[in-house]
Amino acid sequence: MAKIKKTLGEFLTEKNIVTLTQIQTAHLESEKTGESLSHVLVRLGMVPEDKVLEYYTEYCKIPRIDLKKIDSQIISLVPEKTARRYHLLPVEKTDNKLVIAMSDPLNIIVLDEIKFRTGMDIEVGVAPDSEINRYINQFYYVSAAPGAGVSEIVKKIDMKAVATAGEDESELKKLRSLAEEAPIIKLVDTFIAQAYHDRASDIHIEPDENLLRVRHRIDGVLYDVATLPKHLQPAVISRAKIMSDLNIAVKRAPQDGRFQIDIEGSPIDVRVSTFPTIHGENVVMRLLDVHSILIGLEELGFSPEDLERFKRLITNPYGIILVTGPTGSGKTTTLYSALNMLNSPKKNIMTVEDPVEYHLFGIRQAQVNPKAGLTFASGLRSILRQDPDIIMVGEIRDLETAEIAVHSALTGHLVLSTLHTNDASSALTRLLDMGVEPFLIASSVIGIVAQRLVRVIDPNCKETYKPSPHLIKEFPSLKPNTNFYYGKGCNACKGIGFKGRKGIFELLVMNEEIKELVTAKASASAVKRAAEKQGMKTMRDNGLDKALAGVTTLEEILQVTMVE
Repeated sequence: MAKIKKTLGEFLTEKNIVTLTQIQTAHLESEKTGESLSHVLVRLGMVPEDKVLEYYTEYCKIPRIDLKKIDSQIISLVPEKTARRYHLLPVEKTDNKLVIAMSDPLNIIVLDEIKFRTGMDIEVGVAPDSEINRYINQFYYVSAAPGAGVSEIVKKIDMKAVATAGEDESELKKLRSLAEEAPIIKLVDTFIAQAYHDRASDIHIEPDENLLRVRHRIDGVLYDVATLPKHLQPAVISRAKIMSDLNIAVKRAPQDGRFQIDIEGSPIDVRVSTFPTIHGENVVMRLLDVHSILIGLEELGFSPEDLERFKRLITNPYGIILVTGPTGSGKTTTLYSALNMLNSPKKNIMTVEDPVEYHLFGIRQAQVNPKAGLTFASGLRSILRQDPDIIMVGEIRDLETAEIAVHSALTGHLVLSTLHTNDASSALTRLLDMGVEPFLIASSVIGIVAQRLVRVIDPNCKETYKPSPHLIKEFPSLKPNTNFYYGKGCNACKGIGFKGRKGIFELLVMNEEIKELVTAKASASAVKRAAEKQGMKTMRDNGLDKALAGVTTLEEILQVTMVE
């Protein structure tokens, strides 16, 4: 192989195919998902696949391989997990030489791994990523989750019965019967147990044209777990629906349900959502472990100063405290942790949520039910007649809910709720945009928390490194030669380099200056400047402190605070 003088990014930017900003964004995504840069560029639609091939074949002089020549007898030389993770396939074997097709043929580490595993000399070629994925699905019929024996389970399934399952009443009975047979039950239970062991928050069962894919979301990122033959789709999806008490005959309308399963003595609540797609019903199962959310405020990730300020806020007898951030940023965990601290026999705490994710002992919780007339607004109005001390409203979505929340705070109640805004100061302008009077906002809101979740470096494989200059530029306060940390990847973290997540926060506490700005309908940026002047640290600053302490990486912080 010829000596490579230009990286893929340099090659593409010099040809004006992508911008430097796009390359930087792709690098961040690559760090986050573990994918190669070439794969990320194509997946995000930044670069046509043929331009990536041009780099490898014409510039790097790596031969292109025709995947039609794959010898199916040698597929087992490379495990499916390796093939899928690194987008490669064994193509041909002669004597002691193995020809490998890759979409990123410059990944020398992977080639060394295969050479070590097979004991053979490796010759590498390039092939389009889309073709490699298609042939992987063709040759690796079923993926086996680690220790799960998925292949063995599938062999025990009556394929003939699955293939003949239809949609009339008698066939639906057959399908229900099949979904309640031991192999299908064991298969679905295996995916749930594996998700629990992998600390996954969600299981995705996704129908494609020719297969059924199973993925787990771990620390916010989706990873492939298994690929099942298409004809197992009706039985697997029906099993998930039966477990959550959904109607298996309804396939063209979304459904929502839930069930509880015991895994190694831990009761796990599973929320199930189905959605009809052109290739069949998509199923997402969210795993809710009560032990993972009922944690102390000290464990959330607040800085010592912000933790003390937040504790003082939630001990106020009245006022509104808002927690803001996008979906999946940990807002519910923060609210539940606050309620857990406040919970006392001397307090009447009531909530209205959508949905109730965890049952909190000693707290009266209600779930919204629009069909029955129970919305956030109507529920909040009714709660006020229940003599509450503290109220939690799952989300302030409209003017009616906002106005009742303000009224509740002004009449002596502590109200906790959430908003979907990018930062703390934007929450105030969001309330103004809803139509709440400025003087009411200034009188009722006492504090706002904005937050995101960042992945935590696995301590088992933590190593120091110096970030690239372009990354350092995003953090002006940094000194050029500062050492940071990253996770190299190990067995404990399954090669990801991260294990778990923590919050990064900014805490805005209302003072007279900010109240005057709100009353004058000042911009969010003006409010933010005033809050920083009084000592508020932004999420990026809080994240930078965590990166300096070796908790997470600079790339993670930049990724989740990109909007700033």
